[in-house]
Amino acid sequence: MRLVEVGLTNVRNYASLAFLPAAGLNLFVGENAQGKSNLLEAIALLAMGKSFRTPREVEVIRDGESLATLHATAEAAAGMVDLRCTMTMQARQSRKVYSVNGHAVRYASYLGRIRIVAFTPEDLRLVNGPPQGRRALLNAALAQESPAYYRALALYTRVLQQKAALLRGDRIDTTLLDIYNERLIATGVQLILARRTFIQRLAEHAESLYHTLAEAAHEELRILYAPHIASEGAGEAEVGAAFVERLRLLQPSEIARRSCLVGPHRDDLQLSIDGHPLHAYGSQGQRRSAILALKLAEYRVLRDRSGEAPILLLDDVLSELDDRRQQRLLRILSEVDQSFLTTTSLPSSLPASASLVRIHAARLEAMAT
Repeated sequence: MRLVEVGLTNVRNYASLAFLPAAGLNLFVGENAQGKSNLLEAIALLAMGKSFRTPREVEVIRDGESLATLHATAEAAAGMVDLRCTMTMQARQSRKVYSVNGHAVRYASYLGRIRIVAFTPEDLRLVNGPPQGRRALLNAALAQESPAYYRALALYTRVLQQKAALLRGDRIDTTLLDIYNERLIATGVQLILARRTFIQRLAEHAESLYHTLAEAAHEELRILYAPHIASEGAGEAEVGAAFVERLRLLQPSEIARRSCLVGPHRDDLQLSIDGHPLHAYGSQGQRRSAILALKLAEYRVLRDRSGEAPILLLDDVLSELDDRRQQRLLRILSEVDQSFLTTTSLPSSLPASASLVRIHAARLEAMAT
């Protein structure tokens, strides 16, 4: 899968842009605040339908404008696909309309038409930040890959909100509470099983990639799934039974605390180096290498499971890497079908096939390799 055309109108600092990306590595070079990250954000928004930088998506619309459009044409295994997202400013909020091949679609039918894996400097918070960031990584990857996962996640989230509202009420209808719990179990089990399988493959790739990036064959990166519903068996029935028992045990606490305490919305990922928690014992270099390995592993898992490579976005990834680590990362990227990488300065050497683009004041100019 690769992008062959990207068009922007009134997106961040881009009044208008028509860009024809190359296959392989696309390297965006320029000073800060020129539009490099904005272009990566736009590509991610075209794939995910949402910004990875801000929950206030009105910020994506260019200052002084009320309408922004993003357009991409991608070459996929099933043929060419044309995506368009239109954002309209309404009462200080944005309203988005999606279309695929010229036909308006709902978000659920838009998501996953093109798939991306993105790394930004903020992803370093995955190491010592709250669990919801790590869950968001899993949900983003699995929702792009599987419409069934997205539907289960959307239904689980909606029922969870209904249950939370019931628990906060003056009077708790236990019959209704049981109904909500049954629905949470039905969808939650799907999430748990999908996450467990995905993380097993993610961990395998991340371990070898960490050795390559960190040049530390003696160090072992481990990534483990920490489900809130622990079960002895691997099957749907065993996980469901464990979910039922956990809800039974903690229902008095849920009622007393007026909060939903049980379910995959409390899952986590555990990252460690040589058996020690990465957030407590890892150096800055180890943390960066681990998160990069995690993202590159996500790319490989999505590629292997679907048979089609996602698009890789790496924002300001080279700045904290020494020359040797930069070269190891670039060798890995030379095997990627299509990637986009931003930097303020060129590395010491580049793959011969790399496409260089200088960005200044939201203007793109091809550079000689």
